[in-house]
Amino acid sequence: MHPARRLWSRTEPYHAVVYFSPEPRSAFEAVGLRGFWRGYFAGRAAPLGAVGAAPVTACFYGFSPGFVARALPSIWALTTPARALEARVDGADAALRRLLDVDALHDTIDEAARLLEDGLRACDPAGRPVYAGNAALPWPEDPVARLWHATTLLREHRGDGHVAALLTAGLDPCEAHVTQVAATGVTVDTIQPYRGWADEDWDAATRRLVARGWMTDAGQLTDDGRAGRDAVEEATDRLAAAPVERLGAARVERLCTLLEPIVTALVEAGELPYPNPIGVPRPD
Repeated sequence: MHPARRLWSRTEPYHAVVYFSPEPRSAFEAVGLRGFWRGYFAGRAAPLGAVGAAPVTACFYGFSPGFVARALPSIWALTTPARALEARVDGADAALRRLLDVDALHDTIDEAARLLEDGLRACDPAGRPVYAGNAALPWPEDPVARLWHATTLLREHRGDGHVAALLTAGLDPCEAHVTQVAATGVTVDTIQPYRGWADEDWDAATRRLVARGWMTDAGQLTDDGRAGRDAVEEATDRLAAAPVERLGAARVERLCTLLEPIVTALVEAGELPYPNPIGVPRPD
């Protein structure tokens, strides 16, 4: 496994409590955002300001435009980006404090946060809008929240690079999901309902991929499709490599060692499903 991918698999469960644990949803509801997707789009888009559906659809890439438009821009009549950001951090922090023995892990969390923060200093925001918005936010002082912010930056930096890789490969958002399902063997229900694509959208994307020579009529990747999908993943890892290159092999290994008991506790809690819509594999 590429070291950038390994680090992502070790950090993403820490970030992902904001999507899968109950505390963030309660925090969003407290600022007027009822329903999971209102909180999701408000919290994740808030670093960009009170934006509408079009730029969020473009930046997040994988969602159906109509799916995004159900939440944006109407959520900004219910709350502000500042309140959404506060709810997001407070909800994630509350979830992590419930799931982890924070007192016992305090020094481990603090060292991991500072190591990851140092690695992130190598990340250039140019061409990475979601990362750039988050990178402009202040760093929390508390180690639990500081590590959550660091893992958020790492995943959004990687995500922006993944979008660039998909664009380079000529895969539109729905095609990207269709090839992901075919490449990984996860079920369609793991992804399609969570990204808002109708059955006819999915079928049309499959037909385009068949015409391109990437898929068979039976819905399997061809040799060209497998090579193309592998190239996307390789490019994603390459574009995400700046933090691990700055840290070097020894410090990456130290960071993964620090993260192991943290992520093990989170995975064993069972709130992050495997497989999942965000595509993160179970940590090695």
